[in-house]
Amino acid sequence: MATAPKTAAPASGRAATKKELSEHFKAYKHVWVFIEQERGQVHPVSWELMGAGRKLADKLKVDLAAVVIGPEGEATQSAAAESFCYGADLVYTVADNLLADYRNESYTKALTDVVNTYKPEILLLGATTLGRDLAGSVATTLLTGLTADCTELDVDTDCSLAATRPTFGGSLLCTIYTLNYRPQMATVRPRVMPMPERVARPIGRIVSHPLGLVEDDIVTKVLSFLPDRDSAKSNLAYADVVVAGGLGLGSPENFQLVRQLATVLGAEYGCSRPLVQKGWVTSDRQIGQTGKTIRPKLYIAAGISGAIQHRVGVEGADLIVAINTDGNAPIFDFAHVGIVTDAIRLLPALTAAFRARLSPHSRDRIAS
Repeated sequence: MATAPKTAAPASGRAATKKELSEHFKAYKHVWVFIEQERGQVHPVSWELMGAGRKLADKLKVDLAAVVIGPEGEATQSAAAESFCYGADLVYTVADNLLADYRNESYTKALTDVVNTYKPEILLLGATTLGRDLAGSVATTLLTGLTADCTELDVDTDCSLAATRPTFGGSLLCTIYTLNYRPQMATVRPRVMPMPERVARPIGRIVSHPLGLVEDDIVTKVLSFLPDRDSAKSNLAYADVVVAGGLGLGSPENFQLVRQLATVLGAEYGCSRPLVQKGWVTSDRQIGQTGKTIRPKLYIAAGISGAIQHRVGVEGADLIVAINTDGNAPIFDFAHVGIVTDAIRLLPALTAAFRARLSPHSRDRIAS
């Protein structure tokens, strides 16, 4: 592993003064985004983070850089080129066939080496399965701080990263600063940040960095790859329309009303956490802090109270329609349209109305 920078203390071992830290931190510049790719496909969260990183870099008046780690060949080159289309000023690459499959040792070595060599001020990664594993390992190796599962990113007047995330079981939002260490690291969940517009741009500056490993240096071996058969069960994170249900539906049988409306709308369906805990719905359909974050054009929430754990997963939706019998339910504080009624009665009526409206023969019926 790469040697970690001693960012918090001077050579004497005593606590660093604010002035000493300020001088030390001058070597750390620019905002970096790790571009996650697996089996030749870039995870969309990487481009979402490029958009967020661009805003931070512009505030700090520094460069935005992408870091692409992967095997030699077209996939890694394509990811590097595409990074410029999402706002990168330059791209750092570590291309080696030992990086064809994600392994913590090799990827941690690659990323920590690049960080120690070129010293970014801020490093962002997606809070995916891969990103969470890599971010924790890299932060530990670098002896720096990491704020996980952020919902907001900003910089304060001292140019420190202000990373906001839910805490205390999602009941509060807190903003965390890494004041005495560099780089400042954060992970962000997919769909929390808006997807920036892709703008075709020529390939810019690319800095290649060697991996410096051989296969015998890596303990973990990839024997075979078995695709997850359940990975395509839901596409909640990137659906344009989502219908979801909560405990207000009363029973697993009534949850079928959510699925029926979703089918008519050509939408995905989801649920709040209690329904997963009760075993009514599988975990891949859970929306919220501990489930999926979504940004649909339309979100219909039936019988969901709207606690902050759920709110952080849906507040990026363009239009939120809430149906609840409790007029004081928290969901009405952030819903765009609120309907105080029993979802068990309203959902079948909505399904029938949309089925009639969306039927190929609906014009004939309306005309008659």
